[in-house]
Amino acid sequence: MKLLISALIILIIAASVALVMRSDPGYVLISHGAWKLETTLTLTVIVLVLGFLALYYLIRFIVNAWQLPRRMRAWQNARRLQKARAALTRGLIQLEEGRWRDAEENLIKYATLGEVPLLHYLAAARAAQKQEAYERRDNYLRLAHESTPDADVAVSLTQAELQLSHRQTEQALATLKRLRQLAPKHGYVLKLLMKLHVQMHDWEQLLELLPELRKRKVVSAAEADEMEMRAYKGLLASAARASDVQTLYNIWRRVPKRLRAAPDIVLEFAKQLRAHSEELQCEALLRDTLKKQWNERLVHLYGLVQGPDPAKQLAHAEEWLNEYPKNPVLLLTLGRLAARNRLWGKARAYLEASVGVAPRGETFQELGNLLEQMDEPEAAREYYRKGLLMMLDNV
Repeated sequence: MKLLISALIILIIAASVALVMRSDPGYVLISHGAWKLETTLTLTVIVLVLGFLALYYLIRFIVNAWQLPRRMRAWQNARRLQKARAALTRGLIQLEEGRWRDAEENLIKYATLGEVPLLHYLAAARAAQKQEAYERRDNYLRLAHESTPDADVAVSLTQAELQLSHRQTEQALATLKRLRQLAPKHGYVLKLLMKLHVQMHDWEQLLELLPELRKRKVVSAAEADEMEMRAYKGLLASAARASDVQTLYNIWRRVPKRLRAAPDIVLEFAKQLRAHSEELQCEALLRDTLKKQWNERLVHLYGLVQGPDPAKQLAHAEEWLNEYPKNPVLLLTLGRLAARNRLWGKARAYLEASVGVAPRGETFQELGNLLEQMDEPEAAREYYRKGLLMMLDNV
């Protein structure tokens, strides 16, 4: 449209000039020494315009010819960038699709030509990790760092993530320690450290890290509480490796009071008490805890503990029947305690009631043991068979 308007304007101007020149073409005399040139003004104007246009296009041609190599280089660079972008996009899609080898090839093909080589190398490292090509993974991480030295935190975070997923705990610990020096307040670094301590069962370090996790709000309050619970459970479980029961009690005293009533903590402590032959303390702990809160796992363990007085232990457990008369775990526990008191009929009634509410493999096994004591081998074998079948079905 603009070209049409311009052509129309030029045509109008040319027509106007032609009409003027037709009535009076004018006269031009050019003299230089003995040399003279006479012509009309119209022809002079035409020659000047044509000369100007010729000179303009000649200069433009020379300038374009001079700039041609630079323009070619710019065009080639733009094309390479376009290819690099396309390869990066294609590689990232293939990475998400699980086509690890194709993704790696596309990601590194134009890595050096891309606008952000860092992204190419980091994604290629993830693709190599999925193929268990750990040497190539580490090489891509090195190239990523060399391509963008200022992105040390980003590269190291990726390295730590990949090391953690491959369970290279020692290497991941070294990487994360260096990262914490570089970025001590970085939330994701703290979160990866938390995961690493859990993976390594390094409960002491996890407990040391928890205040920082809470302060930086890296995890929610509920998650922090869960991690704290897990750490103290892990410490109590680690006491099984100590022959000295005092170590177990020392750990228990370290558990915050607000956690000592938690069923998971009590259960772990009770198991370790049994493992150290502290049956009396275990029975008292379970009984006191169950007075305050009901928990089937604690009830189950209570039936396995050898209390100081089997009759009193049975009487305590029977008190719970008032609130939970049809609880299969309680009935199993009562059956075990009654059998320990050699109350064969009562034990059989409790165990059969438990099976009637919810059959369990271990309940059938207890019935088999009981009926052997009662000199009923055929019935005992039948219960053993049922218990074995149920256990196999649950495998």
